[in-house]
Amino acid sequence: MIIYLHGFDSTSPGNHEKVLQLQFIDPDVRFVNYSTLHPKHDMQHLLKEVHKLKEESADEQPLICGVGLGGYWSERIGFLCGMKQVIFNPNLYPERNMEGRIDRPEEYADISTKCVNDFRKKNKGNCLCILSTNDEVLDNNHTKDVLGDFYDIIWDEKETHKFKKISQHLQTIKAFKEAS
Repeated sequence: MIIYLHGFDSTSPGNHEKVLQLQFIDPDVRFVNYSTLHPKHDMQHLLKEVHKLKEESADEQPLICGVGLGGYWSERIGFLCGMKQVIFNPNLYPERNMEGRIDRPEEYADISTKCVNDFRKKNKGNCLCILSTNDEVLDNNHTKDVLGDFYDIIWDEKETHKFKKISQHLQTIKAFKEAS
């Protein structure tokens, strides 16, 4: 089973395309929708939904993945639910760069202080981070500096922030999902 979390734009047709591409790895791909506007509510909702999906699945190695804001949530929710994560161009600081687009950006800062101390150190090796060199929204060199000590980083030379096409990374994702 693969759980897919969309980014800030939940209605983008690219989300459907990514779900279809992920089905080449595992036919059981679940799309989990969340508001994107209310971080504390989103976290509660995502924890509940992802935990429920994991419990219902017979897959012993489920995977959660997301792009942008979905990458932010995939890393945290996946860690808290004991799942491997694949994150594309994760938005590491939504409290800084989404001000004016969400109701309570300060809730992201509050969430980060309430998360497990040093969670990335405890999550080391359980997350694969794929970054585009052409991300027009985020500074992925900074993202690499923050995450590189904990996770494998793969650079993509063609895609932009929304990562419309992920098929070139499917074999890597499949091998990561299946590795013990």
